[in-house]
This record gives sequence, structure tokens and C-alpha cells, in this order.
Amino acid sequence: MLTASLPLASGFATSLALIAAIGAQNAFVLRQGIRGEHVVPVVTTCAVSDLVLIFAGIAGFGALVTTHPGIVSVAEYGGAAFLTGYGILAARRALRPSTLTPADAAPARLAAVLATCLALTFLNPHVYLDTVVLLGMLAGEHGDSRWLFGLGAVTASAVWFTTLGFGATRLRRHFAAPGTWRVLDGAIAVTMVALAALLVLR
Repeated sequence: MLTASLPLASGFATSLALIAAIGAQNAFVLRQGIRGEHVVPVVTTCAVSDLVLIFAGIAGFGALVTTHPGIVSVAEYGGAAFLTGYGILAARRALRPSTLTPADAAPARLAAVLATCLALTFLNPHVYLDTVVLLGMLAGEHGDSRWLFGLGAVTASAVWFTTLGFGATRLRRHFAAPGTWRVLDGAIAVTMVALAALLVLR
């Protein structure tokens, strides 16, 4: 039992340390949680995406990404363009902040929200470097227990996004004032544009 728990714990701790950093995906989940808008589909999409990427890395996809850096380059420029666009939209919202009142406009369509969530996930090259390459490599060090490491990593992802998405709903009452939304969207805009610049300049 102890032998099996070590790879699980290692995978959980490593994955949590990687995904808990401030990034485009986390900022998006936070905003959706605060709005209380399509939280379950967004959290599920993020967790399932990580599951696919982590297990792909363990299965050997990480080696493919490492030997074909062009894949990462395409993701870098595509991701930078998308993050810049999303950052501009966030900046526009910061200039015209909304409030969470019954008079709010209708929520965004589920398809549009999920498309944005998937783009923020799969157009981010750091996703491939962290979850696919790094976690795949670390899992390989556990030999036959590598899938237990992966299970721990996937569990950490599910716990994190569930906590972030549903935990953010508790902040909703603090966002009844336009000024609070202005601060959040302004921070998101800066984060997105900064990440885009890092992708282009790295």
C-alpha cells in the first residue's frame, strides 16, 4: 500500500505545483466561477483536458513534442495571438465594467465558453511542456508505477479546478460593484498580454 501511495502522492503534488500558477486558464476559470456561468462544464473541460494531456505524456507523446519543436512553435504564435485578443477583450470589459445584478445581459452561450476554454488550454505551449513533457518524464522515472503517478496528477487537476471554479462563486457578492469587475478584468488583461509577450519573446 505504501509503495503504491508514493507515486500517487508524488504525481498529485507535482501536478498541483504546476497548475496552481497564475495563467490564462486559471484566470478564465476564476472569472467563470465568479459569474456563476457554466461552471460545471468549464471545470469538467479543464480537468478532462489535463487528463488527456497527462496520459498522452506518459504514453510517450512528450517525446514526440521534444523531437519536433515545430509543434511547440506553432502553438506559441497561435497562443500569443489568441491571448492578445482575449486580453484586449478583457481590457474593454475593464473600461466598461458590468455588475452581477438581475438586469445583467444573458450569459454567454455554452459553446462559445467551452471553445474559449479549449483554446486557452490547447493553444498554450506551456501546457505541453508542463503536463506532457515534464509530467510524462517524471512519471517515467516511476517505472511500472508511472500510471499511478499519472492518476495522482490527474486527481490534483480535478481537485484544483473544482476548488477554483466553485470556490470563486463564493466571491460573487463582492463583485456587485462595477469597480471590482474593473480590477479583475484589468488584471486578466495584463496577465493575458504579458503571457502573449513571453511566448513571442522566449
